[in-house]
Amino acid sequence: MDGDYIIGGVFSIHNSMHTVENNYTTAPESPSCSGRIDPREVRFARAMIFAIEEINNSTELLPDVSLGYQIHDSCASVPVAVHAAFQLSNGQDPVFYGDGNCSQSGVVTAVVAESGSTPSISISRIIGSFNIPQVSHYATCACLSNKQQYPTFFRTIPSDQFQADALAKLVKHFGWTWIGAVRSDSDYGNNGMAAFLDVALREGICVEYSEAFYRTNPRSKIQRVADIIRRSTATVVVAFAAIGEMKILLEELSRAPSPPRQWIGSEAWFTDMDMLSFTSCAGAIGVAIQQSVIPGFRNFLLDLSPSEVAASPVLSEFWEDAFNCTLRKSGGTQKRMCNGQEDLKTLKSPYTETSQLRITNMVYKAVYAIAHAIQTTRFKKTNFTADEFIRLEYEEVLAELKKVNFSQNGYHVSFDANGDPVAFYELVNWQKNEKGAIEPVTVGFYDASLPEGQKFNINRNITWMEGSLEVPVSVCSESCPPGSRKVLQKGKPICCYDCIPCPEGEISNMTDSPDCFPCPSEFWPNAQRDACFPKPVEFLSFDEVLGIILEVVSISGAFLAIMTAVIFYHHRTTPIVRANNSELSFLLLFSLTLCFLCSLTFIGAPSEWSCMLRHTAFGITFVLCISCVLGKTIVVLMAFKATLPGSNAMKWFGPPQQRMTVVSFTFIQVIICIIWLVVSPPFPVKNLTTYKEKIILECALGSAVGFWAVLGYIGLLAVFCFVLAVLARKLPDNFNEAKMITFSMLIFCAVWITFIPAYVSSPGKFTVAVEIFAILASSFGLILCIFAPKCFIILFQPEKNTKKHLMNKN
Repeated sequence: MDGDYIIGGVFSIHNSMHTVENNYTTAPESPSCSGRIDPREVRFARAMIFAIEEINNSTELLPDVSLGYQIHDSCASVPVAVHAAFQLSNGQDPVFYGDGNCSQSGVVTAVVAESGSTPSISISRIIGSFNIPQVSHYATCACLSNKQQYPTFFRTIPSDQFQADALAKLVKHFGWTWIGAVRSDSDYGNNGMAAFLDVALREGICVEYSEAFYRTNPRSKIQRVADIIRRSTATVVVAFAAIGEMKILLEELSRAPSPPRQWIGSEAWFTDMDMLSFTSCAGAIGVAIQQSVIPGFRNFLLDLSPSEVAASPVLSEFWEDAFNCTLRKSGGTQKRMCNGQEDLKTLKSPYTETSQLRITNMVYKAVYAIAHAIQTTRFKKTNFTADEFIRLEYEEVLAELKKVNFSQNGYHVSFDANGDPVAFYELVNWQKNEKGAIEPVTVGFYDASLPEGQKFNINRNITWMEGSLEVPVSVCSESCPPGSRKVLQKGKPICCYDCIPCPEGEISNMTDSPDCFPCPSEFWPNAQRDACFPKPVEFLSFDEVLGIILEVVSISGAFLAIMTAVIFYHHRTTPIVRANNSELSFLLLFSLTLCFLCSLTFIGAPSEWSCMLRHTAFGITFVLCISCVLGKTIVVLMAFKATLPGSNAMKWFGPPQQRMTVVSFTFIQVIICIIWLVVSPPFPVKNLTTYKEKIILECALGSAVGFWAVLGYIGLLAVFCFVLAVLARKLPDNFNEAKMITFSMLIFCAVWITFIPAYVSSPGKFTVAVEIFAILASSFGLILCIFAPKCFIILFQPEKNTKKHLMNKN
């Protein structure tokens, strides 16, 4: 249709090009189309005509100006699309005016093209050289956003860059990390899938396979792709393909059904009504252009008179194909003649399907965008009348097209710096209705204009493959539970891994943790190794069995020493008590009582004071005890020597000297302990090394030299005492206690010699128990060996407790 300004249009009305083998003897024919006509593409072309007629009838947009159109069929092929681009660029039927200027009649002002990305690229490279604006309704390849390559290209449909992001977010939302991918082997499929895989990789999604194919490939290639889908372990298949490729693939899959697959579809094929016939894809989910309503458009589609149909070869072919009749008498056809009773209202075809207008609205908006750019360009021209023709330069229309910003029927239209609109997709799910037929149901949306985190939203229930309401699982490896970590399988994607339990002392507290991390030093993992808990603190406590036993033995020993002292005090005038140096005996019993009681300081939670007290009390009381025993031994020796003629030994070792000996020896130990406490005293410490799973609360020695000096001094006195006792062991038995002292010192030394290796090798609280045992054993050895025989005589053999008996030899 002619007009003041012509808008070109290119649509893939036929699905293939007629191929001719040139013999190079005659001029090649112009490319032509073959194959079946696409009713959907006819609807797109009619939507362009509807929009132009609506604008021509408008009193607000381009009043008193008529728009015309030139619509070409690209046959979904690049050669025919290129041919159409040259026709649109060259113009037709030039009209010359008297001034010699060529009008724009027959030359397009802008072009609405094309339904495919690859033909759109070819068209843009040609008409872009002349700065002719191109607005596509269906070319989504992200490559077309490159303004250096395609400076005059615009589109009303979002770029695949946004679709790739929407699909990746969709896959990620349902936890699918192991997917298959198929695509059209075209600019649309290859670039779209590349963008998707790039986003998917960042989202942690792995691809088991990625296969490309095209509708013209041999069937063996299609079979190979179908077999890969059947054999794959990925349940989810993302299809970034055009309608033609998807029909061929799904038909091939239907011949030998594969295991259930959850299909994820791109907008190119997902809302096509013909695709809904593949029931094996029930439950599929994908993205789609927003549904829209174009007032009056359905009536326009259905209001086709026979004369209009007969005047258009395209409409004639569509009519004949839709109603299976012919408009022309021909003897070579079996079709019946069309009788004029055919009614489009009864026709079930993509042409008449207007309940979900999606891409159609993109055509409608593209025409209005061009019209707004023309109107703005005209307004900027001066000195013209309303009905005067104004020549518009392509650069002027192009500049204004970049700035368009309007709403039509409630749908906003504008372009960014790349010529792309604001991306908005509906998330559509194929669900079966009450009749068992599949229909697309909108279950959410993706809005690129919203902040990150709010772009993707699902607001309705989804029906999955085979009618299931449970989200299908598609993972290479099951998630690793807390308490384990992922170890990648050699030679496989990052989504394929084994789950290894965390090593001892380490945890992981989240699913699919790549690493385990150690607990803090005072914490230890639970049995599941998914949380750290404070380590139990261990020490020799008063209320545990071992502690109670040692307490009872300690108190019993102290009680025994006190009772012995009471017995000795009660019989202090008897010969056996008087003969054994009663003063040193009482002092020895007092020190033994302290020895028994000092073992109690080793029980309980160590504190700063208890650590200092336990070691110093132990050292001083034992030196006091050994000093008394040493004093008694010396007294025995001196007493024997005093009986020899001319000896005055007892004169030099009387009671004052005995007290001084005990005090002197004890004072030395006191000095050692004071130096130890001043220089580096014992202190409480948490032992984290002996046991990994618990804390040993113990007393650190502070200065090991101080500790071993205390023990060494005790040992030195004990050895000295033992030597003296050995020397005195052959003295008359009734006269002295040298044999008992020798035996007690033998027990004492044996206990403390065995104590050293036991102390060093005993772990934790048992170190303390060994030390307490050594204290109690040596104390009991002293009290039993030295005092038990005397108490037995005092209590049970009083007849021997006489001076006469003591003075007589056996």
